[in-house]
Amino acid sequence: MTRDRSPDRSSVLVVEDKANISGVLATTLSFFGFDVHTVSTGAEAFDAVRRRRPDVVVLDILLPDLEGTEVCRRLRAEGDNTPVLFLSARHAVEDKCRALAMGGDDYVTRPFDLSEVSARIRALIRRSRVTGHARCSCHAVPALSRRLRAAGVELDVGTREVWRQGQPVRLSATEFALLRVLAENAGQVVSKGRILDSVWKHDFQGESGIVETYVYYLRRKLGASGQSLIRTVRGAGYVMSAGTTEN
Repeated sequence: MTRDRSPDRSSVLVVEDKANISGVLATTLSFFGFDVHTVSTGAEAFDAVRRRRPDVVVLDILLPDLEGTEVCRRLRAEGDNTPVLFLSARHAVEDKCRALAMGGDDYVTRPFDLSEVSARIRALIRRSRVTGHARCSCHAVPALSRRLRAAGVELDVGTREVWRQGQPVRLSATEFALLRVLAENAGQVVSKGRILDSVWKHDFQGESGIVETYVYYLRRKLGASGQSLIRTVRGAGYVMSAGTTEN
C-alpha cells in the first residue's frame, strides 16, 4: 500500500508480513491521521526507510527474511535513528529487553489496541522531534547548540549527539531523552514518576518498569562506569553524578 504523502501528516512505515494485520494497521492509522506505507520484508524495510524517511517504523518481530530486531540493529548501525515501535506476540521480558537493546524505542504485544498503538506512535514522534530526530527538510532551521556535561558525559541537545570521555555514544531517541533529564538534574534525585512525565508524557500511565529497563540499557551503553554514573536511590529514583552541566 502506497499513499501520496502529505507534508502536514506524520508518516508511518509498517513492516508486517501478515496481510490481514498489515491492512488493519494501515487503515486504522490512516484514519488516525497518519500517512502510511506498508512492506512485508526486512529488505523492503531498509529500502523504504532510505527512500521515504518515515517519522516512525512499526516493525514486526517475525519477518520472512530477517527478524525485526536485526532490521533495527542494522538501521542503528547505519546511523539511522528513526523511532522504532516493535509489534510482537512474544510477551517474555527477555524478548522485550532484547528488542530495546537492539535500538527499539517501544514494544507492544499482541493482541494490541489500535488506539494505544496510535498513541504510542504519536509519543515517539513527539520525543523524536524534541531530541532532534525530525525528518530532514531542506527548509529546516538548524537547532541551536546547547551542551550539557556531567561526570565525563557530554550531550548536544541540538544535534542529539552524546560523548563519554570524548568517545561518541549512539543512543535511541528515548535513551537520549532519559539521559537529558538526568543530566539536567545532575546531583539531584529524579523520581520515576518525574522521568515518566518528562520522557514518556504519561503514555505509560505509571508503568515504572519501563524506566528501569531504559536505565539499564543506558548504563550499559555508557560503559563500565555506567552503574556509578547513574545511581539508584531506593524508593526515590535515580541520580546522575554531578559535574559541569551546561555551556
